[in-house]
Amino acid sequence: MESLATWFANTLGQKISAEAVIFIVSMIPILECRGGLLVASLLKVNIWRAVPICILGNVLPIPFLLLFIRRIFTWFKKFRWSRPLVEKLENRARNKSKGLANGEFAGLMLFVGVPLPGTGGWTGALVASLMEMDFKRAILSIFLGILIATLIMTVVSYGALGSILH
Repeated sequence: MESLATWFANTLGQKISAEAVIFIVSMIPILECRGGLLVASLLKVNIWRAVPICILGNVLPIPFLLLFIRRIFTWFKKFRWSRPLVEKLENRARNKSKGLANGEFAGLMLFVGVPLPGTGGWTGALVASLMEMDFKRAILSIFLGILIATLIMTVVSYGALGSILH
């Protein structure tokens, strides 16, 4: 992820504002706020400016994913070239959702909040959709998870708490 963040910072950082780069990176699956904060740190954007931009960029796609991902997947399954990828994503999300079924709200929040590969808002939205979780509960759970991930990644991206306050 760090090499992708560096690429975005070096490539887009020269063409558009640092804030726009951070916002775009935070919207991209896999990178999300984690990548956005790394890019913000590389572009030397003030932490107090970077964090809200990353959160907004990460949260913005979530309602659309919750509402439309199943229909989009159904449509993509009609094509031979995309069916294997969609089925792989669905199976992966189903496997992750098994562990969340009992404590779905807290489980989804922690799943999104722990910044590990394969977790995050996008995957959380897919998992919530496949679990047919209530829309409002899913949004709140994913949003709180994004806040947790943002807090963790802020410390990682900007260093120890002492340097955050500067």
